[in-house]
Amino acid sequence: MKTKSQLTDFYYKDLYPKLQELEERRIKLKKKLLSIGSFFAILVLLFLFYVQTNHLPLDTLIFGGAATLFIFAFFYRYLTKDYALDFKYAIIEPLIKEIQSNFHYSPNQHILKEYFLHAHFFTTEPDRVSGNDYVHGSIDGVKIKFSDFHAEVEHKDSRDKQTWSTLFQGIFAVTEFPKYFQGSTVVLPDSAENIFGEYLGTLLQKTNFSREQLIKMDNPAFEKEFVVYGTDQIEARYILTPAFMEKILKLKKRSNVPLYLSFRSNTMYLGIAYNKDMFEPSVFRSLLEYKISMEYIDTLHMMMGLVDELKLNQKLWSKL
Repeated sequence: MKTKSQLTDFYYKDLYPKLQELEERRIKLKKKLLSIGSFFAILVLLFLFYVQTNHLPLDTLIFGGAATLFIFAFFYRYLTKDYALDFKYAIIEPLIKEIQSNFHYSPNQHILKEYFLHAHFFTTEPDRVSGNDYVHGSIDGVKIKFSDFHAEVEHKDSRDKQTWSTLFQGIFAVTEFPKYFQGSTVVLPDSAENIFGEYLGTLLQKTNFSREQLIKMDNPAFEKEFVVYGTDQIEARYILTPAFMEKILKLKKRSNVPLYLSFRSNTMYLGIAYNKDMFEPSVFRSLLEYKISMEYIDTLHMMMGLVDELKLNQKLWSKL
């Protein structure tokens, strides 16, 4: 697989001219969106003045504001759709092919909801899911697929007003795992221990009755970052060897966001909670910014390098 340095060279040598063309489109699109946004802002101010002058109820203002935001969001999506798709085919797809030529990319598709449910990262089932930028292929015979993925939960108040909250947003990956196991092991971000300390955090973890048994690992750094639940203590340690825990910690440090992992049915599920769509092109920031370019390169290199990084291609283990 190509190194990050090689990818960066490819990006600036082969893709930069296309990026410059897209940057010109972005600038024009930004001006158009700012003009439309200014128009809607004036409408909101006029509507606010009308509501105050005529002493209309607050609900009228809220409804008007929500309707205006909805219409602007529609215009934004409509105007940026072709630009975003052209960016993905011109920049993201060639980067993927440069990393691993046998990989396939579908910008409008995402991993199925069933995989996310099977990962069991959350005890709450999402009411709707969405996503895009589906990548799949194999490295050294190990199948891997990932995509941007957004899972949301619906809420309704006493007046039946509907709101949505994010359960997970980021990159969700599914890959074959080289060890044979029968149960399930789930590795979650350890917010309890980080907030309340080791003793109280452990007590709170043990009272999580919606999960399987709590499993303590012999790695203080890992214990600080993650909490492990599983159906079998021995099997969990068989999966999470000292070397493998170090690799997960390294991945956590590199991504610098919460990580979710689960091991079920000889499959590894990985969720990286970036809380944004990682491969959407910016409209209000220059595409030529080095930081933005490196984010695309680093994310793709990290995800497509999981097989090598986590040694998933080394089938050294037999049945437990």
